[in-house]
Formats: sequence, C-alpha cells, structure tokens
Amino acid sequence: RDIAVIGEAPAVYERHTGFAERTLDGLRARARQRGVRVLHRPCEGGYDAMAVTLARILDERPGTSGFVVQNESAVEPLLALLRQQGRAVPEDVSVIAICPDQVAVQASVRLTSVAIPAQEMGRHAVEHLMAKLAGRGDDEVVLIAPELTVRASTGPAPAAP
Repeated sequence: RDIAVIGEAPAVYERHTGFAERTLDGLRARARQRGVRVLHRPCEGGYDAMAVTLARILDERPGTSGFVVQNESAVEPLLALLRQQGRAVPEDVSVIAICPDQVAVQASVRLTSVAIPAQEMGRHAVEHLMAKLAGRGDDEVVLIAPELTVRASTGPAPAAP
C-alpha cells in the first residue's frame, strides 16, 4: 500500500546518475500499475542520516509497510532502527535491498534483494571499451535485467488497522 524508497545520497540524483534514475522510474511505474503509493527519500547512509530519513518517512506516511533500499550503507542502520521502534521484519514491515548478494545474506535479517551483477557489468564495460579502442562500437547502453531473490525480509502486508 505504502512503500518508501530509501535512495542514494542526494548528489547521485543531482548528477542524474542513470542507474539511480532508472531504478526510481521503474519502481514508480510498477507501483502505479499496482495501485501502491511510493515515497522516495535520498539518504546519505549511515546511522544518523538513516534515523533522520526514517523519521521523516514515518512522519509523512505512518502506514509505510515496505522499504526498498538502494543505498547499501543504509541497510543495517534501517534494520536496527526498525528493531528499536518495535517493528518486526517481515511481520510488520518488509525490506528489499538493491545490493550485492553478499550484503543481503550477511545482514542481520537475510534480505530479499535485487542483486547488483558487478561481474557482468564489468564484462560489458570492458567489452565496450575494447570495441571503442579498436574503432568499433557505439554509445549503446546495455541494460541488465534485474533478478529478485526472495529471502527472510519480506512477507504479506500487515492487516489494515
């Protein structure tokens, strides 16, 4: 019903960084199709910044039942803050992270995640660079399909009060 996206630091969006904008655009489009409200809040990451961001989100949308975290440094602070507030993951609120699998499985709650395929991205980058250096290639953007791995941090939305 109400999902908050905890994004990268504000500077990432000010630079119009492609991956951040594409992720946010995709989340918003899918949410519209599903009738889900999305609130996006950039976050510097770290405990103090996450505490301010979470307080702001819950003040604006107290019924938030899910978080999508696109900022790896905000993952553990978010989980800790939710625990401190007595919000159980996934019973009270679901958390999905866009992060490397290693981060997702080593978090205090095994996170449902969309992996960042660093090796595949690196391979495409090297191939693109080698083609450019050889006088071939173009400025084509290669998009890699996201893969969701469901783990312990997501569940059905809690019943409405």
